[in-house]
Amino acid sequence: MTYVNVIGAGLAGSEAAWQIAKRGIQVKLYEMRPVKQTPAHHTDKFAELVCSNSLRANNLTNAVGVIKEEMRQLDSIIIEAADACSVPAGGALAVDRHEFAGYITEKVKNHPLVEVIHEEVTEIPKDGITIIATGPLTSPDLAKAIQEATGLDYLYFYDAAAPIIEKDSIDMDKVYLKSRYDKGEAAYLNCPMNEEEFNAFQQALVEAEVAPLKEFEKEKYFEGCMPIEVMASRGPKTMLFGPMKPVGLEDPKTGKRPHAVVQLRQDDAAGTLYNLVGFQTHLKWGEQKRVFQMIPGLENVEIVRYGVMHRNTFINSPKVLAPTYQLKTQPNVFFAGQMTGVEGYVESAGSGLVAGINAAQMAMEKDLKIFPAETALGSMARYITEADSKHFQPMNVNFGLFPALDVKLKSKQERGEKQAERALKAISEYITTEKL
Repeated sequence: MTYVNVIGAGLAGSEAAWQIAKRGIQVKLYEMRPVKQTPAHHTDKFAELVCSNSLRANNLTNAVGVIKEEMRQLDSIIIEAADACSVPAGGALAVDRHEFAGYITEKVKNHPLVEVIHEEVTEIPKDGITIIATGPLTSPDLAKAIQEATGLDYLYFYDAAAPIIEKDSIDMDKVYLKSRYDKGEAAYLNCPMNEEEFNAFQQALVEAEVAPLKEFEKEKYFEGCMPIEVMASRGPKTMLFGPMKPVGLEDPKTGKRPHAVVQLRQDDAAGTLYNLVGFQTHLKWGEQKRVFQMIPGLENVEIVRYGVMHRNTFINSPKVLAPTYQLKTQPNVFFAGQMTGVEGYVESAGSGLVAGINAAQMAMEKDLKIFPAETALGSMARYITEADSKHFQPMNVNFGLFPALDVKLKSKQERGEKQAERALKAISEYITTEKL
């Protein structure tokens, strides 16, 4: 009988196993815990939440609320468990983490088509169909095997990311489009600062509160990627000769070189998102918003993905993955979860859902599914496989990843409502036409 290997019983692996089994295909689900523990887990339960107990917003004016609703329509075990084990949390969906993990473990383990194998997998199985969903703390031996399968340069061991912002929230009257020394096409938006603005900004960075590292992250993962607040603490010249270097970036309005420049680089194919170049940071999120709003042009900035620096194992998905979550060079191998560059509990489970559906389709010798770009599941798959591979960083689902709306709406709430309406119509039609 045809079966699918699923390696890792976290959020993505549990969801993938569930989606495969509910389509009548046998699953061999490998989970190394409790035989071998990770530095972050405390139990042997599936889908253990190692950080917050919140699955974030539950309303449909927020992209993460939309992806949850899409997953509900596709019988997601993770969302079913979250709904069943929810605790009061205002507009968010938060859970009792022990009940949540217990619910999923019970359901998945007791499915007649799921065989659970508690052992460490150190190599990618050569035969059959496999989903790798081993998460940010993948064991070293398997990480080595993944590195060999994807290419040595395409596996990363920490996540050092600058904030990503909405283009619509940039004051375009205060910034200018230019590349350094006018080389190539004008590809960067530049936020100029005078000396007074720069000094105040540097001081604010030095005084801002930093997020604490978790115990399992306290090794030095970040030597090659110094946080902007550490640069600031080393004196003004470190930033002025680093990411805020103004050389070759004369302001066309004045014809003069600013004292300092913050460069913004396009982050998605649609041009709706930009990142702050060289601004990887470990500041607390509230501090990031406060300090980065001091940058000229970013006074009302909307941050869709805050800068982070933490231990993570992820592949360069735009280089190596198809939107079906298959490895381009080995189509019988799928990846799911944070390892693909999706960020967050719900996003990880969502990628497991799509990978699981496609692994089942392959096992049944049916066409694989690429979800519509208008859906949250589809836009996320599109982002991780079509983003700029040279600057790829993990991303939460957000409306900036969705195709632009046909109509211009001023209010963020109205835009969100319209995006949600379009997404849920698209997923409903897709489920019907594709018989999912």
